[in-house]
Amino acid sequence: MLKVLVVDDSKIARMGVIKSLKEIAPDVELFLATNGLEAVEMYEKERPQVVFLDLTMPVMDGYEALKRIIEIDKEAQVIVVSADIQSEAKLRVLVAGAKNMYPKPINHEIMMHIFENDLLL
Repeated sequence: MLKVLVVDDSKIARMGVIKSLKEIAPDVELFLATNGLEAVEMYEKERPQVVFLDLTMPVMDGYEALKRIIEIDKEAQVIVVSADIQSEAKLRVLVAGAKNMYPKPINHEIMMHIFENDLLL
């Protein structure tokens, strides 16, 4: 079963990712985190195959969480989903090891694109 970690401090944003995800992979096993620190702890414990990660969060931001997740598993498949769509932010997360970055909100078409082009499953 596909294990997916969805990380965002906004419940609405988490639900949006989950809704699009369930349309593509209805049997997915979901794990949720509301900040980067929770994300790192959850990643270490559950080892999900895919992480959807926001950048702007309290406690620990997505940049630091991404860095730590990649330190745990250099093969981690992290998709950044953020309102910060500046090219510098995208370059920074790609250099840090993210598979790709998409602007919020994620919809069905974008989720299909992620599964077809960004992830190795």
